[in-house]
Amino acid sequence: MNPNKALWEKGDFTRVAESMRESGAELVAKIGIKENSNVLDLGCGDGTTAIPSAKLGANVLGVDIARNLVEAGNLRAKKEGLVNIVFKEGDATDLNELKNQSYDVTMSIFGAMFAPKPFDVAKEMVRVTRPGGKIIMGNWIPGDPTLIAQILKISSEFTPPPPEGFVSPMLWGIEDNVIERFTNAGVPKENISFERDTFTFKAAFPPSEWLNRLKNYYGPTMNAFEAAEQNGKTSDLYAKLEGLVNSQNKSNDTNSTLIPATYLRVTVLA
Repeated sequence: MNPNKALWEKGDFTRVAESMRESGAELVAKIGIKENSNVLDLGCGDGTTAIPSAKLGANVLGVDIARNLVEAGNLRAKKEGLVNIVFKEGDATDLNELKNQSYDVTMSIFGAMFAPKPFDVAKEMVRVTRPGGKIIMGNWIPGDPTLIAQILKISSEFTPPPPEGFVSPMLWGIEDNVIERFTNAGVPKENISFERDTFTFKAAFPPSEWLNRLKNYYGPTMNAFEAAEQNGKTSDLYAKLEGLVNSQNKSNDTNSTLIPATYLRVTVLA
């Protein structure tokens, strides 16, 4: 099996994505999704940004490599009574079923950054976006002191080194790399802009429960805990993540979670 597909079909990311709903809707409102526009959401999960886009009246295609997340997205859309959105399986490195210049907005929020072959990802995003349209990416930033970058950093301390030729997804969080990838796909450098933004994980349960969901349902941390267990270091990994989550929780209520995370918002004018 494709290792990237296996990673994101592992567990049940919807259990973590529940805490991303509010920030997903806020981001969609911020980037100016218009009614009747055609929107492609790559690495869409179960619809964190795809469903709010459809609620604004856009015609949305959500593409994700994980079959279970596609099924969850279609189920959410049905429950919401949305007929202007569909979720399909697909790979951000090869969108061969999608026509050239089909979308007014192509976006990927913490999705396509995890796909291998980043230059192919950039080329495909540019190919399917119409002239005058835009590409929006949300990418975690390597070395950033906030939540997700630190979770991935801590997890990497407990897992075996990646295979030779592996390209870290975190490189999408470095501006020079983003420029290189999109200019290689034919986009003028001046059409690429960046902004540091904040995505907040919000849940009506304590940080301990949020961490347990991360441990039991989020592919990268599930892998880290499996590797840690083999080395007798499960408690060490848990303690590090627990300290991180508790220290970054900004909620005044011990029974709720409110953790902001900084990311790089990329805007590419096609």
